[in-house]
Amino acid sequence: MAINYDKLMAWPFEDVRHRYTRRDTMLYALGLGLGADPTDEGELRYVYEKDLVALPTLPVVLGYPGMWLKDPATGVDAVRLVHGEQSLTIHRHPAPEGEVIGRTQVIGIVDKGTGKGALIYTERRITDAASGELIATLGSTTFCRADGGFGGPSGPSKPVHEMPTRAPDQIVDRKTPTGLALTYRLSGDYNPLHAEPALARAAGFERPILHGLATYGIAAWALTQAAGAGDPARIASIATRFSAPVYPGETIRTEVWLDGGIVVSFRARVVERDVVVLNNGRATLR
Repeated sequence: MAINYDKLMAWPFEDVRHRYTRRDTMLYALGLGLGADPTDEGELRYVYEKDLVALPTLPVVLGYPGMWLKDPATGVDAVRLVHGEQSLTIHRHPAPEGEVIGRTQVIGIVDKGTGKGALIYTERRITDAASGELIATLGSTTFCRADGGFGGPSGPSKPVHEMPTRAPDQIVDRKTPTGLALTYRLSGDYNPLHAEPALARAAGFERPILHGLATYGIAAWALTQAAGAGDPARIASIATRFSAPVYPGETIRTEVWLDGGIVVSFRARVVERDVVVLNNGRATLR
């Protein structure tokens, strides 16, 4: 079954009403490895209920519509899709608890051609359930590796943020715990690829991999340290491309370029394998 362009563009998402608690906010931060040193007060405020602060990337786990592309009616081979890109624009820094509504829609589909796959662009808007205030807008690109050649438009594709050619201005290393994926999945992404060794091997990995959005959150935390003076509310937007998986237990090195003004460029690599895992990253500061 091939992708039906018109059907997928009009996919009928239901609104997702999501009440989250301070416990959920702490669990999300623990799923990024914060709190590994319980004496580090700079991290304690994200994982301890006293004076709790939410991380700027918390909206990625709010109002999530689930793995909707697994529905056979989409025409997508869900086994072979990968998360290609993620963006987040923060209109209001998320509160440590609350009730929100997530509204998702498909905003574009690109047919790269037979044997070259397809790109599906979605947007999710997170609003406060009581006031209707817009909290965050998320953009996601799904690369459907087996679904090109369905006769859809060949563009436009999103532009790629060009990285500086000089050495990074700052570097932030984060050693991930070996069991980190088992903690992160409790924030809502229960894909067994991140938990079952046999399934991970069948998918071509030596062991379960870390969620891409966990790597994304770790890089965002690094940006608050390197460019935001430790203040998570300084992060206004963050966008990147996923280029390779991380195995829990590896060290994520976030390389940061302070381009002047409010724009920050970044990428992340695994130190042990010297592999770039996030690329073409662009963030803006308040």
